[in-house]
Amino acid sequence: HVQLVESGGGSVQAGGSLRLSCGPSGITFGIHCMGWFRQAPGKEREGLAAIHSDGRTTYADSVKGRFTISKDDGKNTVYLEMHSLYPEDTAVYYCAAVPATFGGTWSSFAQRGYWGQGTQVTVS
Repeated sequence: HVQLVESGGGSVQAGGSLRLSCGPSGITFGIHCMGWFRQAPGKEREGLAAIHSDGRTTYADSVKGRFTISKDDGKNTVYLEMHSLYPEDTAVYYCAAVPATFGGTWSSFAQRGYWGQGTQVTVS
């Protein structure tokens, strides 16, 4: 049974920072790409950052330079460091995992990925 559990969401003032964590279980962490996505009310889900099994990272332009994805293979945990947060960053943030063989593209997460329940981030 695959389970992804996000933590670290909350409320922060504009300009502030948060760190999200995701600890998947039921998958072999090292052979999966991990990603962070978000969905704001009335908007489509947006891919933010992905980290591949070899450590390569991919970022959406909207968060490049402000968000950093990283992982700790020993702890089977992926993180999303978020800085310089704006009110428009308010959304539910989701962690996802997809087998690395599918390439770790945004669409592969959507089509083949495992997803967490999400954690709310509110920037005011």
